[in-house]
Amino acid sequence: MKHYHYIFTGAGLSALMTVYEMILSGKFQDKSILLLDENRKKTNDRTWCFWDTEDSFQNLAHTKWDSAWFKTDTFERKLDLKPYKYNMIKGLDFYNLVFDLISKQENIHFVNQKIIDFEELGEHCIVKTESENYTCNKIFNSIFNWELVKNQNKYPLLQQHFIGWFIKSKEAVFNKEIATFMDFSVEQKGNTRFMYVLPTSTNEALLEYTLFSKELLSKPEYEKEIQKYLQKLGISEYEILEKEQGNIPMTCYPFWKHNTKNILNIGSIGGWTKASTGYTFKNTTKKAKQLVQFLEVNSNFIKFHKRDKFWFYDLLLLDILDKKNQLGFSIFSSMFQKGNTSLIFKFLDEETSFFEDLKVIWKCPKGLFIKALLRRIFNL
Repeated sequence: MKHYHYIFTGAGLSALMTVYEMILSGKFQDKSILLLDENRKKTNDRTWCFWDTEDSFQNLAHTKWDSAWFKTDTFERKLDLKPYKYNMIKGLDFYNLVFDLISKQENIHFVNQKIIDFEELGEHCIVKTESENYTCNKIFNSIFNWELVKNQNKYPLLQQHFIGWFIKSKEAVFNKEIATFMDFSVEQKGNTRFMYVLPTSTNEALLEYTLFSKELLSKPEYEKEIQKYLQKLGISEYEILEKEQGNIPMTCYPFWKHNTKNILNIGSIGGWTKASTGYTFKNTTKKAKQLVQFLEVNSNFIKFHKRDKFWFYDLLLLDILDKKNQLGFSIFSSMFQKGNTSLIFKFLDEETSFFEDLKVIWKCPKGLFIKALLRRIFNL
């Protein structure tokens, strides 16, 4: 069996971002690294969006926006995003960037194999695929285990699930300078439902019908809502250039409790997804940097965890949406209707002081969060 210092079980965003940061650090050239995944990462299978004030990955962005609409059926607000930019990165562009960098490293290898099992055996680990086995010192696992979260009731589990269409329309109806961050004017149907519109020209855009809820819809239900939205925009003739779909876990489940000395869960299974929004790219960028810094001085993965106030804020929101999923509309609307946009983004990036936290939280329906807090404290 081939032996490696590090094996990544799964080569998604969290694994590739971590490897990317390891390469940039220049401190892991003496470590053998293996990435295993049944997906070759040769197609544009997803789109990531994130806001940032820095240039990191902005040069990779397919499109950027300085302003965005927040809409409901009763009001619209044009958000001035400065000093932030809202960035859209195509998955394939990110894959190509990282794999091009990997190809130049003699110590890093990618193998296209399906993983069937992995475990820790004393001071080393073993990873089994359909065709062969590998041993290593450490495993970074990003294979999500839905049953782990479903088989408990202390921490709610919602999903950010969506279907998106990249379309090219006959009619020039889009303003490519302004994205639609959230449009809650779509029917809520007892859930938290909204539309993203990310225009890349006057007649091309990505439209994503998105829900924060417990259960997925059938594929025709998502697509019917996209068709209705296109009609509302005045689009009668269009071509679908690409489709994408996904579902991202939204939970504050303490995944870190399943880390061991030599196996670390990363990505969604490591709690790297922002639980209250389902955003992954920016959080993963931060976590990957933290992990690489950790690896330079630590070898016990059990120590790689830090729970903070933002984890608790997210938990309260998920508690509310778990019991009354339709309230997402009113919570986000109250936050964005009159709130300071840059402060909200800073808050969602988990970079605010406690005083700044209060400025954002006070814009939300206070009674909902007070009740959720009391339920958590007194187990009501």
